[in-house]
Amino acid sequence: MKHQISVVTLGVRDLARSRRFYIEGFGWKPVFENEEIVFYQMNGLMLGTWLRQELEKDMQRDDLVTPGAFSLAHNVASRDDVQPIIEQLARFGGRILRSADAPVHGGFRGYVADPDDHAWEIAWNPAWSIDEQGHVTFGL
Repeated sequence: MKHQISVVTLGVRDLARSRRFYIEGFGWKPVFENEEIVFYQMNGLMLGTWLRQELEKDMQRDDLVTPGAFSLAHNVASRDDVQPIIEQLARFGGRILRSADAPVHGGFRGYVADPDDHAWEIAWNPAWSIDEQGHVTFGL
């Protein structure tokens, strides 16, 4: 089986509020949207934000919890990009979980939660390369 993730879908309570965070905060453009879901084309996968109750119906579950035991990451090319992005995301509905600092394992990172409490790590890792399409490669 291929090492591949095709779609990450986040359950959201308010699509307009979520949309503002991702469109105005990150600057991403939807490739599809309706009254229930917004899809963003990422570097090799799709990110979906779907009304939580509709996601639960689709999964035939009624027990989705937020926040979950995971974080998503947005890696950047420069250490100096990390904190300004965290602050921008906070201006558009995010909540700063951890201001940028240098972890013992290297690099520079901080965390912000989207309006539905999904954690995003904003990180610079000097040992990871990022190509023109935004693909991150482990090691140089």
